[in-house]
Amino acid sequence: MVPLLTAQRLYLDYNATAPLRPEAREAMIEALGAVGNASSVHSEGRSAHARIEAARSAVAPLVGGQAKLVTFTGGGTEANNSVLTPDWTKGGKPYRLERLLVCATDHPSVLAGGRFAVERVAQIPVDRNGLVDVAAFRTMLAAGGPALVSIMLANNETGVIQPVAELAAIAREAGAIVHSDAIQAAGRIPVDIAALGVDVVTLSAHKIGGPQGAGAIVRASEDVGFAPLLTGGGQERRGRAGTENVAAIAGFGVAARLALADLPKTQGWAALRDSIAAAVTASGRRVTIFGADVPRLPQTLCLSLVNVSAETLVIALDLAGVAVSSGSACSSGKVAPSHVLAAMGVAPEVAKCAIRISLGWESRESDLDLFARAWRSVLQHIAPGEIQAA
Repeated sequence: MVPLLTAQRLYLDYNATAPLRPEAREAMIEALGAVGNASSVHSEGRSAHARIEAARSAVAPLVGGQAKLVTFTGGGTEANNSVLTPDWTKGGKPYRLERLLVCATDHPSVLAGGRFAVERVAQIPVDRNGLVDVAAFRTMLAAGGPALVSIMLANNETGVIQPVAELAAIAREAGAIVHSDAIQAAGRIPVDIAALGVDVVTLSAHKIGGPQGAGAIVRASEDVGFAPLLTGGGQERRGRAGTENVAAIAGFGVAARLALADLPKTQGWAALRDSIAAAVTASGRRVTIFGADVPRLPQTLCLSLVNVSAETLVIALDLAGVAVSSGSACSSGKVAPSHVLAAMGVAPEVAKCAIRISLGWESRESDLDLFARAWRSVLQHIAPGEIQAA
């Protein structure tokens, strides 16, 4: 049994969900205290509508977009499912896409294929670092009709950043519509939808200190449009039917504004991430760090401790007061082999030992000491005979 070192908990699982920012909470409480449907024309309805529009104006700059091109959804998964459709418009005319090409390391909500038939979905392979195989990508684009291409900007497990601008240029030359899931990237690295050259990006509030259950779709221009997933109402400029969750959207807007202001802090996150990595590798155990040779998010560290299962390590760290995770947290708490690491060619016996450490807006330099103490305590209680020579 690993002893609990301190009553103070250290939260290092921001890629699963970030703590709610106090300012976002205040905005949500204020919105919850007000009455009015944003579609109503009376004063109360106009007030609710104004909260949504203020949030729209705050979320758009997070990706260098325009407020009028932001569509709010009930979360990132809904946002991804909404845009993964064969039915688009381009230049005001229907633009039917025949297939969907997704990156093999993308989020499960993208790998599921949205509204594309299973046989119309193909996975783009990646190299050992998790970067798209460009040659294979070109071949796949040339092998069929018009495609929707979906490539995650930054991976939720490894933090690896894809060269989306380069890949989008290749895809658009082939007549593709390009989507990028920017949920993990926004607020952690600068994101500019025009510079990326994509047609649409998707976002989620709870990764940046906003509430769970709020997401957004941001189009690059009015030239392209997608068939909405939810129909039957005129909300969100007919992009997503259903009465808006005003409180969650208000919290999203505040979190987006603060996350954008926090971007200069990401260098500090990178330094703290690297210090944690140094503490882990200095412990005398054999450790593999994934994506270390390519650009990564400044606050994400994915590592594998040889011969110690991820489940064991996550539980042991939890008992020692540190919250980390094993890969994606989108499987109802299930600890399962990572499809991301499998796509990268990582051996199953190594992949099953992988954990993810992720930082965010509340992370401080003092967290290093708390983590290092917990790590040392855990190693004393987990297979001490397997410690390797430093």
